[in-house]
Amino acid sequence: MVVRVFQDKASLSCSAASHAATALRYAIHDRGRARIVVATGASQFDFLEALTKAPDIDWQRVEMFHLDEYVGLAMEHPASFRKYLLERFIGKVNLGKFHLLNGETDAARAARGIGEILRAEPVDLTFAGIGENGHLAFNDPPADFTTAEPFLVVSLDDACRAQQVGEGWFKDLSEVPTQAISMSVRQILSSKEIISVVPDARKAAAVQRCLEGEISPMAPASILRTHPATTVYLDAESGRLLNTVKTLPHYDAGQSTDQMPDATPYSEGETARALIS
Repeated sequence: MVVRVFQDKASLSCSAASHAATALRYAIHDRGRARIVVATGASQFDFLEALTKAPDIDWQRVEMFHLDEYVGLAMEHPASFRKYLLERFIGKVNLGKFHLLNGETDAARAARGIGEILRAEPVDLTFAGIGENGHLAFNDPPADFTTAEPFLVVSLDDACRAQQVGEGWFKDLSEVPTQAISMSVRQILSSKEIISVVPDARKAAAVQRCLEGEISPMAPASILRTHPATTVYLDAESGRLLNTVKTLPHYDAGQSTDQMPDATPYSEGETARALIS
């Protein structure tokens, strides 16, 4: 794992988007196409906006999946991740192919159907966040680290549901669905590369627990530390509780990630050495 900590969310988002764009260009160049998994939620707004503006990506050669969707929520609802992706990502790029999870009717059937398509070929790049409760996708603690199914129908814990209220997607807890379709932990880890975008002070405790605590189903995103090609992007607020943190300088949208100082990787048992002035 590599961790990068930036002064602000804008710098984090531009750098992560540049990294993602480069990875996509390489995959398209090497294989003729790319398969990606996209994360949603308020923490991904700026990153996805920057990525949609990245130059020289042949989006017609990109096939997209996404991490999760609520069970029983209409696509017209403001919190629908299908709506989110259509408006904030798909509608802004000319995607060759995309697969949207529909949890409105038979969620288990939808999970199986798209899961079969997903696991038919490798995924080049997965975008992920870290929830306030440490969840990865909608795999709340204690997460299932063992199932080989690509997608699961999961129950959402109260902390996860409260986060959705806090982000403004729902008026109160009673409105938040209690179940969701979620990509499984093992499926996420099967991606060739993972970029995790985690800004904001509200994520600081979960970041510290997942990056410096025990790798455990009780801290689901801690499992990212076992993946050999994961990069976590933090801002000063989300990284403020890590034991050893130096923030990277302000990142300009026109600057290549190749011009940034190298991040310090670390593995299980090491302190999060997040990085470089």
